[in-house]
Amino acid sequence: MNHWTKAQLTEFATADDMHVSPFYDDGKTYGTPTWIWSVVVADELYVRAWNGQQSRWYQSAQQQRAGRIMLAGQKFEVSFNPVISDDRLTAAISQAYEKKYAGSPYLPPMLAAGPVSATVRIDLKGSVN
Repeated sequence: MNHWTKAQLTEFATADDMHVSPFYDDGKTYGTPTWIWSVVVADELYVRAWNGQQSRWYQSAQQQRAGRIMLAGQKFEVSFNPVISDDRLTAAISQAYEKKYAGSPYLPPMLAAGPVSATVRIDLKGSVN
C-alpha cells in the first residue's frame, strides 16, 4: 500500500475541494463526484458523510471499498476504510473538523451522531495525475 506524503497531508489539511467517487456496483465505473469535507489526523485522511450511513456515496464506499478522490487539484486512486469506534480517534477527528471548518453553519451537524457513525479513512492506492 502507498502512503500519503507529508507534503500531501500538509496540503490536504487546508484544502477545501475534496470530491469522492467510489466505484459503482460494477467495480470499474466511478460514481458521480460528491463534494465533501476532509480532515487530516495523525497522518491519515478522514471524511464523514453529511447524511450519515444513509449517504449514497458512503454506502458505495462501504460496498466497493475503492474509487477515486480529487483533492488539492489532483486525482488519486484510493481505498475507503471504515473507522472502528474509538473514542479518542473520534474526538480527534471532531476536533480537526472544528478547527478546519470553524464558523461554518454546517459544522454542528458534522459533529452529530449520524455523520460521526459514517467516518471513513481514505488510503492512497495511486496517483492518477
